[in-house]
Amino acid sequence: MADDFTFSITTTRFDEDYAPSEDSRITTNFANLARGEHRRENLRNTLTMIDRRFNDLVREENADGDRYTVELEIVSVQLEFAAAGVDRRFPLIEVLDVHLLDRLTGRRTHGIVGNNFSSYVRDYDFSVLLPAANPGGGAPVIPSDFGELHGKLFQRFLESTTYRERFPQSPVICISVSTSKVYRRSDYRHPVLGVEYEQDAYSLTDEYFARMGLQVRYFMPPGSVAPLAFYFRGDLTADYTDLQLAGTISTMEAFQKIYRPEIYNANSAAPAVYRPSLGAQDFSRTRIDYDRDERSRLALTQGRYTQEHFIEPHRDVLERWAADYRVPVA
Repeated sequence: MADDFTFSITTTRFDEDYAPSEDSRITTNFANLARGEHRRENLRNTLTMIDRRFNDLVREENADGDRYTVELEIVSVQLEFAAAGVDRRFPLIEVLDVHLLDRLTGRRTHGIVGNNFSSYVRDYDFSVLLPAANPGGGAPVIPSDFGELHGKLFQRFLESTTYRERFPQSPVICISVSTSKVYRRSDYRHPVLGVEYEQDAYSLTDEYFARMGLQVRYFMPPGSVAPLAFYFRGDLTADYTDLQLAGTISTMEAFQKIYRPEIYNANSAAPAVYRPSLGAQDFSRTRIDYDRDERSRLALTQGRYTQEHFIEPHRDVLERWAADYRVPVA
């Protein structure tokens, strides 16, 4: 059944000249910034934030705080069905890949792929499938197979030659902590990831990423004001260098400061027992335009697009493949 479809990758440099492609989800953080009158200023300021934060995290032989530059590339993953017909190709996943340039030595190091994970199928699951299962409100009903297809497609991509020939390591996806959970500071500290936070129960997002074969840990890096959620395979603290982890932190913390300033650009750091809230008032806004309301509205549009051009035309193939696919044992 693996021959029912194949994967392909295209890449686009993410710099101040970036413009979203027709296949890009316009709700993706980096695509949203690259629209409107101030697009170039938005992009330049975002990249500057990332570079400054990276140099702040990597201080060894970097007294002036300008030794490194973070280079970003958008990785767009397409799924192509073998059978002839309409809608044969579909934009499955989009993420940022990181390279770290040492200005002192000229050395370029590959960071971690997975930043700003974006998925049309996830839009379908959360904006179409989940509301359909809860038409009357009340206690939320989660379908037993919620996220199953998405999770299997993601894991199949990681197994594919397309992924393995390009990326030597598993991805790390870093996003905001959930506003529905309480996080408690632990005694564990990592030199770059920072202090670890723990929670008593997983959020729906945590469970969704678990379907993708990813476990989660929560860390508040040095100099940060709130923990980030890190989703990964293997061992987060052993499989990647401090330099690579700093690349992920600097990239994703910048986007979260723009997208969720109430949490990540707060004027005081998270306490030992932390309840994230988008209703917080003590925070500073960045000078970067970002339309969060539009992002939420467009998620439904993109979910319906996925239903029309991916789920419905290929339902038989996808259901047959998903039934036969066996998730790899870690």
